[in-house]
Amino acid sequence: MVFSSEDKIFIKNLVLLKGYSSRRLIKEFPQKGWNKNGLDVLLRKIRKTASVDRQPGSGRPRSVRTPENIDAVNDLVLSQEGAPQTHRTTRQIQREIGMSKGTVYRVIHDDLQLKCLKKRRAQLLSTCNTDSRLERCKQLLRKFPEHIVPFIWFSDEKLFTVAPPINAQNDRLYVSTTTLKRNVDANRLLRTRPTFSRSLMVSVAVSKLGCTELFFVEPGVKVNGEYYRNILLMEQMLPAIRGMSSDLFILQQDSAPAHRAKDTIALLRRETPSFIGPELWPANSPDLNPVDYRIWGLIQERVYQTAIRDIDELKERLIVVWAQLKQSVIDKAIEQWRPRLRACVQAKGHHFEHLLK
Repeated sequence: MVFSSEDKIFIKNLVLLKGYSSRRLIKEFPQKGWNKNGLDVLLRKIRKTASVDRQPGSGRPRSVRTPENIDAVNDLVLSQEGAPQTHRTTRQIQREIGMSKGTVYRVIHDDLQLKCLKKRRAQLLSTCNTDSRLERCKQLLRKFPEHIVPFIWFSDEKLFTVAPPINAQNDRLYVSTTTLKRNVDANRLLRTRPTFSRSLMVSVAVSKLGCTELFFVEPGVKVNGEYYRNILLMEQMLPAIRGMSSDLFILQQDSAPAHRAKDTIALLRRETPSFIGPELWPANSPDLNPVDYRIWGLIQERVYQTAIRDIDELKERLIVVWAQLKQSVIDKAIEQWRPRLRACVQAKGHHFEHLLK
């Protein structure tokens, strides 16, 4: 029977100070649900050791988790720091040192007190980038206080392919433990992918006031400054934004070449009440655009839940998923914008996403 720590101390005091037997304990404390056999074992231990603490057993001496093997595991684990593509799994360490996988796990977690953290992909930042991010985040925080954020329309473009993105780490197949890998059908083990998958460029703008429809760039069309200005902005995005915001909006765009072209800036000065220009938006900063750090990932996750045959089906799937996306999800993503700006300032312009709760 399992006794709580409080029960053990309570029973010990009654046994040592008043000489209670197991029968008397059961009789006087029926609500505890104690049984006689469990109490007899505990009472024998109390009378023998005057303690309820677990006594150290003699056990057999360690034969595998020796100081030498612990040091060897420590060297293999920590040697991977700052050495890309050298990561060893517990199974690989097991083979190299000659111990079981479970023992390697216990050495890492119990003896070395280490845990494994998964790395994430992030944009490469130069010193110039970090200095720019720091200064521009400060400017954005000053220029756009909380009550102005709902009027900002965040825009972005993304390339979607017919073939889904592959994350081999999370793509597993479970078979019987007696099954040999060579006996498993290749169609179950392999995820085939065309060398050049057809793709579709998608553009969108979102705000707390609403969101535009998805704007598709036809396959084969080059999105240069002229196409961006004449088609994406003048024919599609700006009319849609005006339809929901009238002339009370601020357009955000990143620093792509077509966005920061002189003609594009001139057009935005002429056609919009306000916009966040390339001199204010931090370059190389997808972690500061709600569409990038939240919306596209969510869309991608839902679009590729099942296989897609061709471009037409990809387009239909994107439209359906976008129509099902709730405004509350967009609002929550935009509400993270100013906290992310502050986090970037606190990180001196460096990466900050790993610091967010």
